[in-house]
Amino acid sequence: MSKRPKKVSVKVRNNNIQKALSKFKRKVKDSEHLYELKDRKQYTKPSVKRRRAKQVAIHNQKLEDLKTKDE
Repeated sequence: MSKRPKKVSVKVRNNNIQKALSKFKRKVKDSEHLYELKDRKQYTKPSVKRRRAKQVAIHNQKLEDLKTKDE
């Protein structure tokens, strides 16, 4: 992951904490902070990262082939 997630902050307006909390949760999910935390929890060897990326690419290609086959 070369790009770092942006810092997340939300202003509470009119003492509406529920709306601010929902905005905060959405921003955290969109910024991928939780994904990065999960990823950094344990060291992953570069070879494992490459293998995983290759598996994902193969899976996505199979899905795309199925879509084009149906059409």
